[in-house]
Parts: sequence; structure tokens; C-alpha cells
Amino acid sequence: MIQMIIFLVLTLLSVAALAGIIFLSAYCVIARIMKKPAAKQLAGLKKLTVLFAAAMILNTGIAALSQITASTPRIVDESGNTPANSIAELTKLELNGRKQWISLRGWDKNAPVLLFLAGGPGGTQMAAVRYELAELEKHFVVVNWDQPGSGKSYHAEKTRNMTVDTYVRDGYALTEYLKERFSQEKIYLLGESWGSALGIFLASLYPESYHAFIGTGQMIDFVETERTDYAKAMEIANSNGDTALVERLEANGEPPYYGRDVTWKSAVYLNCLSAYMAKDPEIHNPGYNTLRDIGSPEYGLLDKINFLRGIINTYNVVYPQLYGTDLRKDHVKMDVPVYFFLGRHDVNAPTALVEEYERILDAPEKGIVWFEHSGHSPWINERDKFVMEVMSCFLGK
Repeated sequence: MIQMIIFLVLTLLSVAALAGIIFLSAYCVIARIMKKPAAKQLAGLKKLTVLFAAAMILNTGIAALSQITASTPRIVDESGNTPANSIAELTKLELNGRKQWISLRGWDKNAPVLLFLAGGPGGTQMAAVRYELAELEKHFVVVNWDQPGSGKSYHAEKTRNMTVDTYVRDGYALTEYLKERFSQEKIYLLGESWGSALGIFLASLYPESYHAFIGTGQMIDFVETERTDYAKAMEIANSNGDTALVERLEANGEPPYYGRDVTWKSAVYLNCLSAYMAKDPEIHNPGYNTLRDIGSPEYGLLDKINFLRGIINTYNVVYPQLYGTDLRKDHVKMDVPVYFFLGRHDVNAPTALVEEYERILDAPEKGIVWFEHSGHSPWINERDKFVMEVMSCFLGK
């Protein structure tokens, strides 16, 4: 956090110095044309140039240092001691030629491996999962993956080249790495929101690599979901008499959206739904703690910037590629147990679609676990129950 404050101060100082340089440079040019003395301004220009250069050099050094020193906190027990066989590390991998980052956290390196698939596309929840689901680290080696185009892996692939298949292939490569590193034949898979669809893709294609899958905030049919979300936002706006929001929704039109403004158009109704759930008294611990997460030590200063860039840029390119996905048509048979953890008050991912999908799904085991005080994020809204249910489904505890 101190690094970020210093970086911001130096950035503001650089901008101010640059503005002064531009102003004094223009003044000196005009003075020379008009043959007027400008010695004082020239002296000031030199000082500002030195100040600008110094601030830029310091900022570059701070940014580089923050990237090098980024880390995930060590595992500690109730007494503040680190368990002897624990693991807490950030690891840079090359998956199919793309450099990406994961965090590995657990009290026992020999515990089962659980891979968490973040929402998005373009979202990073490396820090959020550590804060919200730390209890799982006592029973699993919890792996968080910054997917291509998100957070620490933002530059893994050029944004314009990313496809859904990029995530599937890299997710499988990561799975194989984890199996080999921890000497396990299979791992557990947990995905939220977009990650819930990615989890279905992976478990469907490579069932031999996974014990079971849990999807939360489960996505089923992306186009139908967007249209339902849009209609709900319009209903809320009309109910609240929010004419400005109604006009914005009408101006954008009903989704699906394409082009450069997908993120911004989608944000109009998604932000409305998020605010609606945050105000719902039935939902406990609503919303993300974005400032806490972005300020976490896992992210260097450049990662913090890419935290936001991924949500905007990657989402804009990849999300429209999912409009043709409907799990009720494409993935009705799974060869691994599948469980859905659903918030009773989720207005983002329609739970009726999940119920329909669960009814027709052919899987060795399947089921829906309801979270009565949750919205789109049961793993945050009711984290204690969430951990308990993960243990029940995955480990039978």
C-alpha cells in the first residue's frame, strides 16, 4: 500500500512537472520570437525537466521493485506459527507458450489439490479467495490461477488473439502441471461465474483429470442470461423511478452486444444488479472488497493496473465469444460428479436455468446446494457454509 501511495504521488508530481514544462517551453518559444528576455523561465524549465526525469526514474524503479517483491503471505496457525509442511507461494508458469501466474496455498503439501477458476473473463480473484476461503487451505492445496488477460497474467496473450479455447487448453495444461507437481492422479475443480462454465468445459473434455466439479454463480446460457439481466435491470430502474438508468438501458438496447463497447454497455445493467443485491437484507456480507483485494501483496503496481484492464479489455473481447454457449444443449453428459452452489437471491445468473440444466444432466452424481442468504457469490456471502459444503461434496466430511 505504501508503494502504491508513493507511486501515485510521484505520478501526480510527474504530471504537474510535465504540464509546467509544456507551459514554460511555449513561453520561451514565444519570448524568443518576440525577442523578449526569458532567462528566469529557462531556469525554471531546466529545474522542472530534472524534477520530471527524477520522478519518472523513481517511479520506474518502484514499479519494478513492487513486481519483484510481490508475494502471498505465509500460512500461519492460531499461534502465529507456520506449519512445517505448508505451502504459500506465487509461481510463474509457461502454459502452451504463455507466461502465467498461480498462487499455491495450503497447510499440507500432501493434501488434495483444489483449482479455483475465477470469474470474468478477465477477472482475478487470487487475493479475494485467500481472504474469503482461507479455511479451505487447511484441507486442500488451494490453487488460484490468473487466467490469460487478467491480473498478473494480463500479458500472457495479446487480447485480440484470446479465445475460449485459449482458456480451456491452458486450464488443462495447468491441471497436468498440478497433477505432476503434487503427485496426484486427479484434482478438484471449483469455478465461479464465468469460471463455472470453464469448469464444465474442462471436466467434460478431461474427466480423467478431475475428482469432481463445483460450479457457483453457475452460468448456463450466456445470451439468455444477458437478456434476463437486462430485463431485470429495466424492471428495477422503472420501479425506482430512475429515468436516467432507463434511458441508458434503452439507448444501449437489449443484449447481446458486440464491438468495442461490450464491457461498458453490459456494465450498465450488471452494476444495477450488483447494487440491488448489495441492498438486499437477505444477502449476508454482500459484494466484493475491491480496494482490499487490489491492494493485496500478490499484486505489484503493474498488476494492480492490469487488475482493472483485464476486467475492461479482456471481457470485451472474450465474453461475446460465449454467446453461442448453452450447457443444456452442449454438455448434458458429464463423467465426473457435478454440484451447483446457488445463491437463493442471485439475480445475475438465473438459477432457474441451473435447475433446468441439473434436471437433464447425466452425471455419476449431481445436486444443487442452496445458500439462503446469498446472491451471485455464495463463497463470499456465506463463506463458512460454503467451506462446509465443499468439504461435504469433495471429501465427504
